[in-house]
Amino acid sequence: MTRRLTLGIFQFLAPSGMTGGSWRHPDNTAVDFLDIEHWTTLARRFERAGFDFLFFADSYGYPELEHQVIPDAVRDAIQFPQGDPIVIVSAVAAVTERLGIVATASTMVERPQAIARRYATLDNFTKGRLGWNIVTGAGQGSSARLFGEELTPHDTRYDMAEDHVQIALKLWEGSWEPDALRLDKEGRVYADPAKVHEISHAGPYFSANGLLTVPPSPQQTPFLLQAGTSGRGKDFAARYAEGVFLAGGEVSHIAANVADIRARAAAFGRDPRAIKFVVGASFITAPTREEAEAKREEMLTLSTTENAATAYAYYTGLDLLAMDQDAPLGGGTRTELGQSNVDRFTGENGATVKTVGEILEDFRRNGVNGTTFVGTPAEIADEVEAFIEATDADGFLIQPYLTPGTYDDLIELLLPEFHRRGLHSPEYEGTTLREHFQGEGRKRLADDHPGAAFRP
Repeated sequence: MTRRLTLGIFQFLAPSGMTGGSWRHPDNTAVDFLDIEHWTTLARRFERAGFDFLFFADSYGYPELEHQVIPDAVRDAIQFPQGDPIVIVSAVAAVTERLGIVATASTMVERPQAIARRYATLDNFTKGRLGWNIVTGAGQGSSARLFGEELTPHDTRYDMAEDHVQIALKLWEGSWEPDALRLDKEGRVYADPAKVHEISHAGPYFSANGLLTVPPSPQQTPFLLQAGTSGRGKDFAARYAEGVFLAGGEVSHIAANVADIRARAAAFGRDPRAIKFVVGASFITAPTREEAEAKREEMLTLSTTENAATAYAYYTGLDLLAMDQDAPLGGGTRTELGQSNVDRFTGENGATVKTVGEILEDFRRNGVNGTTFVGTPAEIADEVEAFIEATDADGFLIQPYLTPGTYDDLIELLLPEFHRRGLHSPEYEGTTLREHFQGEGRKRLADDHPGAAFRP
């Protein structure tokens, strides 16, 4: 395999890694998540290693059942607490030059005009290194309750997201022509009025009439990512996403989702190869397999079945501990929260049907993103090559067990093996995040993206 892997780093502004209560490990510095130097130090290191982007997940939600916070979430820091990652973007940008930065924002919480303005400003501040991870909201039950709202049905949230994103795209692509900014001091022309346009949108959920007050950024539209593999989520990704974040797990299930989204993109008139897929994964490596497996077992001592049930409730609203542990979840199980984390265990798209007890153990061992590679650098590189070949994915969004220990091993042991095999390079493609994904020179949305139709 000669494909260069896209590698991102997944982080919450939170104290734990992706499984259990890893904050309790004596070497874990993630408890410093509200210290700005914690993030600037990590960002510098990620850039030196050549990672394509740093990805910040986010949600206003937290684990709850029957409209009450789950005590285990508070006690053991499971999907709780979380800070607001958008405020760290400028600090990370100030200490790096090439590292991409992806920030999550929910279409259920923020109005599209506010997101368009904020992200256009940050794309200027980062010199074109910003991405928007578009979500309809994780932990949506508690999030809706926090805002004093009723829970919006799952598919309706995607209808709202489409309306939301269309306004943002119209503002980014339609308000300013690329050469509208003149900065002509002698001629007293800051911008050419003939090239700055008001947009109009009257949708079923959002409306807008006016213009974006922020001049064009290097990408004009920040790079667009999306996660979610329910049927409605895949349609949304196929139409709008440039990068898709998939949970890990079974190779056949991942491959089916990649193929399905690519096929849907083609049906929408887009180049299916233009969508890049990154799979959530953890890497535990050491000079010997025995050492790597010992690290894995040490981390699992910090993860309990109750932790797993709490995390699963956060994503789905389902209480696995109250169910028959030996029975399958059932292919007809529906949730108005996160359907993707139901479908991956109930036979959808070739996934193996698992019992409730098996789902809990999977979440205990692997967290929400499902794929864990354990072994020597050479062993993991072999597995990665086979994984990419089988799934047609483009890379990984790497989840930490420990900070900075996960990254120490990744950078010092595994990346040199990837470089030796040509799987990754510490050199960046282009200067913008879109170029890191799509190749040098591709700073703007592709012409076949629906956002391009909003250009004057």
